[in-house]
Amino acid sequence: MTLDRVVLNAASPSPTRAPKPCLALGLSSRALPLLQRLQQAGEVHWIALTPQASASLPSPPADLLIGAAADLLANHWDRCGGLILIGAVGAATRLVAPLLSDKETDPAVLVLDAEGGQVIPLLGSHRAGAELWAHGLAAALNGQAVITGDSARHDRLALDGFGEGWGWQRSGSGSRWSALMIERAQNRSSRVLQTAGSPLWRQAPGAQHNCCATDDALEADLTIGPEHRRDDGCAWHPACLWLGVGCERDTSLSLISRAIERSLEDAGLAIEAVAGLSSIDRKGDEPALIALAQQRGWPMRLHSAEALAAVAVPTPSDVVKAEMGTASVAEAAALLAAGEQGHLRQTKTIEKPQSSEERGAATVAIAQAALPQAPQRGQLHLIGSGPGDLNLLTPEARRALAQCSVWVGYGLYLDLLEPLRRCDQVRLDGQLTRERERCAQALDLARQGVRVALVSSGDSGIYGMAGLALELWLALPECERPAFAVHPGISALQLAAARVGAPLMHDFCTISLSDRLTPWPVIERRLEAAAKGDFVVALYNPRSRDRDWQLARARDLLLAERSATTPVLLARQLGRKEESLHHTTLGALNPDDVDMLTVLLVGNSSTYVASDQMVTPRGYPGAALS
Repeated sequence: MTLDRVVLNAASPSPTRAPKPCLALGLSSRALPLLQRLQQAGEVHWIALTPQASASLPSPPADLLIGAAADLLANHWDRCGGLILIGAVGAATRLVAPLLSDKETDPAVLVLDAEGGQVIPLLGSHRAGAELWAHGLAAALNGQAVITGDSARHDRLALDGFGEGWGWQRSGSGSRWSALMIERAQNRSSRVLQTAGSPLWRQAPGAQHNCCATDDALEADLTIGPEHRRDDGCAWHPACLWLGVGCERDTSLSLISRAIERSLEDAGLAIEAVAGLSSIDRKGDEPALIALAQQRGWPMRLHSAEALAAVAVPTPSDVVKAEMGTASVAEAAALLAAGEQGHLRQTKTIEKPQSSEERGAATVAIAQAALPQAPQRGQLHLIGSGPGDLNLLTPEARRALAQCSVWVGYGLYLDLLEPLRRCDQVRLDGQLTRERERCAQALDLARQGVRVALVSSGDSGIYGMAGLALELWLALPECERPAFAVHPGISALQLAAARVGAPLMHDFCTISLSDRLTPWPVIERRLEAAAKGDFVVALYNPRSRDRDWQLARARDLLLAERSATTPVLLARQLGRKEESLHHTTLGALNPDDVDMLTVLLVGNSSTYVASDQMVTPRGYPGAALS
């Protein structure tokens, strides 16, 4: 089987940024520094000031838009996914009021003070994603998201917005959604019928409040699955349907679109649940299929005739076999795309022209995959959570955590981040030595369309999860990769050095003494080289219950090249309440004083300790700094 993709992943170097074009408008000249900060960080695409606000600027930036606030907002209202107003809430309210249409189409609007300390979602909190945007932007600005919505204030899951973070698409009338949320605000129970998609959302704290499962579609207040609700009721749709399409050469786009719509309608399925198109590789250049994939944002998977011919289907055709080399295109392509556990929801239907302006013919079949497949919506964020103190968590990591629906990590690390977790976010605890399982779990969820944070302590790229996660990500076909980003954190090495002065001012290296993944002879060679090279050495994973001899051996190897008086720092539980720092020397180092939560810094030949401060000079004796 071969795979191709007409619509590529929307992965970007900064997948936590606002996904659509955004305008930030300042209502006073004091807003300009924040406008420029937002622009430099990639948070907005355009920045603007009113003529009055810009009049006091000696030299306005060349890319600054200047115009009446009402005109700027009107010109960008329909072209922006989000708008930021920097100024008073009352003024912002009066400016946007004439532009309001309905919840389904209005953009997200945030109001910020000139320092960025308060971020208020004024409009589109759930449907347009303003509330989630506010959380992320506040984290990036080291500010506070001011959330006044009923769901957030009472720690209830916002049923009208949570599915977006799981990669699902929404359907249903605005009035039905409004009625559902009003019932939630009145503390009434919501009945949910789920037939597809991950059930892990139920583990969110907010899902425990007045939200119960039902098997009865007629009584369900909310459904989660591929089915279309004929009553226009509230529904979230995981991307689990694959459309197998066969067509004559140069078939009209309108004909193929109608064929798909009719096939979905006949099967009682929602177009919002479509994961993509699937066909024979000879149709990879079919203009109508390419156009449809681009219009809908659907990937297109292409398969060889041999692969299609190997699939058992209910309605094979000798005519198709003679023409294409396989007895089925639509049904076989749908099943191949849906995967091993996929099954047909609709056998092939045939659509022909309905007017003289249409040409060609098309067949459509629908298969449902066992799991959603929407990597183009998913995101995998590798989070370096730092040593443990939330004050040391970087704004970038905070923003990524704020925008992820699922946090995956070792339980102790997630415990340290728990004060930041909202009621709509799920944590999945893993065991300490099960790194590959955690990476695979996080990646699988992201491929389903979920925004996932995979958490490591310190920096995820230093003995963390970034490398393994990236290897698994690279092993996937390009068309199945979700967006991937690594967010750096403060490592134990950095914090240990900061706590005791400046021990890393010259060349240094880090060595892990764990031989679980690296053979001990390799570790010994690295220790010997570091000792001969006179590097300052940071020792990670120095000792555990099952590895109680390696640290003594490392000490002896370093002593072969260094004085017994070489300073050594034992830094334990850095950034946590139990933090302790202890100075010793290489000769006096006692392995019994060390455990798995300790990082050691071993100085070089010029390192010294004075007044409890550990210093490694920039140069050796005789060197002069200019």
